[in-house]
Amino acid sequence: MEDFFNKQFSKSRRNFLRKSSLGFGSIALSSMLSPSLGIAKNFSSPNIFSTNSLPHFIPKAKRVIYLFQSGGPSQIETYDYKPLLEKWHGNEIPQSLKETQRNSGMVEGQSSYPLVKSIFNFKQYGQSGAWVSELFPHTAEIVDELCIIKSMKTDAINHEPAVMFVQTGSQLTGRPSIGSWLSYGLGSDNKDLPSFVVLLSKSHPGAQPLNSAAWSNGFLPSHHQGVQFRSGKDPVLYLNNPHGISIDDRRRDIDFINELNRQQFDLYEDTKIISQIKQYEMAYKMQQSVPEALNVKEEPDHIYNLYGEEAKIPGTYAFNCLQARRLAEREVKFIQLYHTGWDQHGNLPSQIKKQAEATDQATAGLVKDLKQRGLLEDTLVIWGGEFGRTSFSQGRLTADNYGRDHHPGCFTMWMAGAGVKKGIVYGKTDDFSYNVVENPVHVHDFQATMLHLLGVNHEKFTFKHQGRRFRLTDVHGEVIKDLLS
Repeated sequence: MEDFFNKQFSKSRRNFLRKSSLGFGSIALSSMLSPSLGIAKNFSSPNIFSTNSLPHFIPKAKRVIYLFQSGGPSQIETYDYKPLLEKWHGNEIPQSLKETQRNSGMVEGQSSYPLVKSIFNFKQYGQSGAWVSELFPHTAEIVDELCIIKSMKTDAINHEPAVMFVQTGSQLTGRPSIGSWLSYGLGSDNKDLPSFVVLLSKSHPGAQPLNSAAWSNGFLPSHHQGVQFRSGKDPVLYLNNPHGISIDDRRRDIDFINELNRQQFDLYEDTKIISQIKQYEMAYKMQQSVPEALNVKEEPDHIYNLYGEEAKIPGTYAFNCLQARRLAEREVKFIQLYHTGWDQHGNLPSQIKKQAEATDQATAGLVKDLKQRGLLEDTLVIWGGEFGRTSFSQGRLTADNYGRDHHPGCFTMWMAGAGVKKGIVYGKTDDFSYNVVENPVHVHDFQATMLHLLGVNHEKFTFKHQGRRFRLTDVHGEVIKDLLS
């Protein structure tokens, strides 16, 4: 009898709360849609109440601009100068060295593995004395703003798993991307724009394609997915009102739909409904905010001189770098640029030169522009790809032509801005740029360090999914404190 009474009382209480304005679902929903109430800052977990109280400590960085160079830029042609390769050029890589790293199936059938020097000259720049290839004269000008990491390592040897690994912490698709994690944990400082924006450069002919899973929300609520801003007339698809529909009409439509969704949420407490409401509201706000944020026509000539003439052409890397600065000014939390075309298995000298010409000035221009506006102090800028390239040639080696295969054993990235040391070169590879010999930085270490700069303890930042607590760094990663200012 007592059990029966408890069950009946419990049912009556739930019905009362669901049907009244004091329902737990209504309280949670109101808190999410009206942050000024201050009841629950992080009402975005599947259990409604988030267990993450972020940031864990005062952050150095408020936002991130990640310049992802998809395809795997060759460290030997960019920042990892190896003069000994000139002496060994054309000779076989020692078997004992070759066996220290996994090689892809694309070179397993080769009859020889001739070491190949870079045909590009290197010089030392800045007070740091960092070696920079002649391919990057503009980046060489800002070398004392950079923290160059030469000792990056990854676990993946093929493109998509390697991109997924850097962007999501797992080689398999289905995990949330870095931007989604930050959107979930830190929210947005601008309620009229998405907290996670993705910009893609126009694809190069034959470039390794990108999988949109790289900016997916994974198992996080769907409103944390990266929002892709496209080049052209409509930066976001279906954002404009249909013909004959005014902004007031759209507001009434959304209010009516949201009211129905609120009723459904009170009844079922399904967090997918919350994401739908948030997405409707964000789409409405973006109708006003996106055209203003992306209106580069108001930029003065000296800014175009800084980024290069291609900054006037929608869809180019330079255009996207300028867009990234405008989004950073408007407090977008995570801005992800993808530039494809760095996968040079053959004809590397001419292809990497084209890539450098398309990206060098705009990359340096972005850092300079952020600095002159005072934004570099709290903006973390990251440059790098998914892995490096082999020091031996893939395919036939000639005097002015060669290629390099994928190489997970070492590659170069750099960071600049909020919280990182300026003008340092960290880590070291061997004389052949084949193995890390000093201060290795694994991908999970890089992710842990980036989160630390944003005020997040990577070990405590988790999300429970299918009975397990997941995190960006999986069960690995150490903050590289030597990189921190």
